[in-house]
Amino acid sequence: MNDAQPTPGRPLRPNEIALLRASRDLLNPFADEMAVYFYAILFQRHPEVRRLFPANLDVQRSRLLQGLLLMIDLAEDPAQLAPFCRRLGRDHRRFEVLGHHYPAVGAALLDTLARFADQAWTPQLADVWARAYQLVARMMIAAAEEDAAVNPAFWHARIVDHRLRGPDVAEVTVLPDAPYPFVAGQYASVETPWEPRLWRHYSPANAPRADGTLTFHVKAVRDGRVSRPLVNRARIGDTLRLGAAQGEMILDPRMERDLVCVAGGTGLAPIQALVEQAIRDGSRRYMDVFVGARTAAELYGFEDLLRLAQRNHWLNVRAAVSHEEIPGLTGTLPAVLRKFGPFYRHDAYVSGPPGMVTSVAQVLLDLGVPQGRLRHDPFDVPALETAATAAKAAPATAAASPRRLDRIPRQQQRA
Repeated sequence: MNDAQPTPGRPLRPNEIALLRASRDLLNPFADEMAVYFYAILFQRHPEVRRLFPANLDVQRSRLLQGLLLMIDLAEDPAQLAPFCRRLGRDHRRFEVLGHHYPAVGAALLDTLARFADQAWTPQLADVWARAYQLVARMMIAAAEEDAAVNPAFWHARIVDHRLRGPDVAEVTVLPDAPYPFVAGQYASVETPWEPRLWRHYSPANAPRADGTLTFHVKAVRDGRVSRPLVNRARIGDTLRLGAAQGEMILDPRMERDLVCVAGGTGLAPIQALVEQAIRDGSRRYMDVFVGARTAAELYGFEDLLRLAQRNHWLNVRAAVSHEEIPGLTGTLPAVLRKFGPFYRHDAYVSGPPGMVTSVAQVLLDLGVPQGRLRHDPFDVPALETAATAAKAAPATAAASPRRLDRIPRQQQRA
């Protein structure tokens, strides 16, 4: 192990940040091998931490290491690095990460970097990496301790309703064992009893309710180790675990611009929550909602939105079906959207599979939506990457923050 001792307290200089980036670029080609080595030495030295990870590390293996490397992108801007670390520290509580785990991870990280950097690993580089990691770790630990004073590490949530809403789609309603704070449009991390330590992101399909329940839309995807049991195996009475709500795809009640919302597949969930929130807020903004599916059978939940539109004159709801001829609008969501607009005075919200989000985002930009008003959240990505994306997208404020389009969200029900 490299025993270089970090210099405490001194911030990283621009030349040191450049050194970090250069070393990261040098090591990128070895990412997969580094991840295997990192976990091997971490578990060998600290076998007690193995229980914090899922039994199958195929997906998880590269995530932690990749996430740790993302801190370099924020190292030169403390205003961005601080919210990144705070989000990260709070989120890692659901993994039951404790303060004494951070030095173990840091030592394994430095030894992994040293092994693969080989001759490029100098005492100076070791010192810079150690100080960068310690800076991040200190802020994460502080945020976790602050959060622990007011929130549990995770919530147990009992399934109180489970119903099929379409081909391989289930509507799962849960009741947490304690008040679960969230805002319409955010997402929750969900763990099932059938795959311990394996978390997936799902958006509540509702604004906060008086009874405290949350409803998730789950599509069973092929080989989905979380989604398939939630759709086909879960029953009323089963208990899930929820991590703290995250995400910036929320309404800012101070804004008066009209809204255009686009949902594909189970991306309907956060859009439906935003509609409910707008109704609750007594919205006077016009909201155009476009819901897409391949077939009419997959167009679940559309009638619910139509009923809401009948009672709220400012709400317009349209469907787009791409693989079946039905009365109404036929075609993909991007093709249907091009028949409307312009939207240069609108805020835009998009949720669904990654390919759909990419194409819809471009159409909305073409139709006049400023990039800074186009919002979407990353789903089913490492918590580190989620936090980094949020921190880079906008300052930490109570207002909704736009998502950068160079980070495309993955499909919610990825596994």
